[in-house]
Amino acid sequence: PPYHQPLRLPVEPFGNIWDNVCFIQGINAAGNGGTQPSLPTSAMYQLDIVLKKGNNLAIRDRGGTSDPYVKFKIAGKEVFRSKIIHKNLNPIWDERVCLIVDNLQEPLYIKVFDYDFGLQDDFMGSAYLYLDSLELQRPLDVRLDLQDPHCPDQDLGSLELVVTLFQRSTEDREALRQAQNLRLSDLHRKSQLGRGIVSIRLLEGRNLIPMDQNGLSDPYVKFKLGPLKYKSKTIPKTLNPQWREQFDLHLYDEEGGILEISVWDKDIGRRDDFIGQCQLDLSKLNREKTHKMELELEEDKGMLVLLVTLTATVAVSISDLSVNLLDDPHERQQIIKRYSPLRWFFNLKDVGIVQVKILRAEGLMAADVTGKSDPFCIAELCNNRLQTHTVYKTLNPEWNKVFTFNMKDIHSVLEITVYDEDRDRSADFLGKVAIPLLNIRNSEQKAYVLKNKELTGPTKGVIFLEADVIFNAVKASLRTFVPPEQKYIEEEAKVSKQMLQQNFNRVKRCVLFLINVGSYINSCFQWESPRRSLCAFLIFVVGVWNFEIYMVPLSLLLLLAWNYFLLGKESREGSVVSVVMDVDSPI
Repeated sequence: PPYHQPLRLPVEPFGNIWDNVCFIQGINAAGNGGTQPSLPTSAMYQLDIVLKKGNNLAIRDRGGTSDPYVKFKIAGKEVFRSKIIHKNLNPIWDERVCLIVDNLQEPLYIKVFDYDFGLQDDFMGSAYLYLDSLELQRPLDVRLDLQDPHCPDQDLGSLELVVTLFQRSTEDREALRQAQNLRLSDLHRKSQLGRGIVSIRLLEGRNLIPMDQNGLSDPYVKFKLGPLKYKSKTIPKTLNPQWREQFDLHLYDEEGGILEISVWDKDIGRRDDFIGQCQLDLSKLNREKTHKMELELEEDKGMLVLLVTLTATVAVSISDLSVNLLDDPHERQQIIKRYSPLRWFFNLKDVGIVQVKILRAEGLMAADVTGKSDPFCIAELCNNRLQTHTVYKTLNPEWNKVFTFNMKDIHSVLEITVYDEDRDRSADFLGKVAIPLLNIRNSEQKAYVLKNKELTGPTKGVIFLEADVIFNAVKASLRTFVPPEQKYIEEEAKVSKQMLQQNFNRVKRCVLFLINVGSYINSCFQWESPRRSLCAFLIFVVGVWNFEIYMVPLSLLLLLAWNYFLLGKESREGSVVSVVMDVDSPI
């Protein structure tokens, strides 16, 4: 008979699950005449899961649908994420996954989310699958009712799975781990290796719908291609904006992938308004050719005009350590040969590559009430932005990810930022490091102290990185004379009370100085002091009679020399005081 999850099962991992485990075991034992033997909970198991479909899932979008996807977690670690099924409340996934389980006491935590481009994904429900209630080598049809811990009585639909549990010997442990790593490596090679660069020039928008009370909008555009997100500048008070800006996106799909585009209206002090969206299938575009695209927004909300060019490139990737190209001596020599000085005349824009291994962090700041954090990393190089997975409930995470970037400017700075993931709100900042590419020593593992957002002081924790920079020196020298690439993703400036107070005091001093000068000059005109007014009149006559234009920079030079003299005098007085203190101090 199908396995049904009891409605009284908890949805959060902090509840008391033992009564529920016993409850399921009692049902299974009763169904089998009470003869089911108990399974060793600490042995090695292989869990095969077929995620079949969802039924009557919750509505999370305005159109009465959702874009659901599923996450599997064991012991707080994400072990699987399904593909996204767009605009469907009864999605069919038919995805298979093989998991290695060490402890059957750890339930499989299943969460469903609604994908929202540019926004926080909406929670659609969760459920638990208790593994110690399963039978060995028996495929079991499972239907899990989704629940929300905040609204336990709400009907959120269900998921259908086929689950099979196999027991493996401890001798198979390494073989199973290696097989799982190889599958992950093949997945990364297939879906994450960069296949090219998409150069996008955002030209203009036409006939956008008004979102403000004045009948206009303040539009900007968000782009998403694979793991990369980019945001254009905001054009105020117009329905026909002219952006005229250019940036690059990296292809992570061999066929091209889908470029997701959304248009938003900027609102200060409240949430930005959504104007419209559209998609562009890059697989239908020819490479090495510029295409002018006039894309209609859905529901006739306006049009965007783009110039799109697809070009080939070397590998740009997110991968595990097992997929590291530079660790292979043959691949490394091929890349070094590609960027040898003698090949400087091939593709002048392809200066080199940067590979950074994000290994682990230690002693991070606790961002959650439990005294732990859910850290993940974002690596940025100019407009390239790649992200690691999240390691849950730890202050000493291990990511072991390899990021590979195309480099356009040897003077760029590699930025690594650590955040704490929060489902219900934006991520919390934990620390940041900035590494100029010219300061990187190849294949050297180094610990970097995390700093604050302004990089002016340390925060808590260190991060361990290893980086390699391989580039063509001739191309890098030529690119030095080209203006640096504009960074389109910038953190919004926040008002600092301290800086505001400093600027106010500075303006106040300047105004008071000008008022005093004006009062002094006015007193000379009023002849409040005949001697002072007579001296001012003589200085004015002599100055006007003998004035030459070179006297202006000369006076500034004299002022500079006078300040230098004052600084030198203060330093000499300070040294004399320190010598006197040393003489007077006891030995």
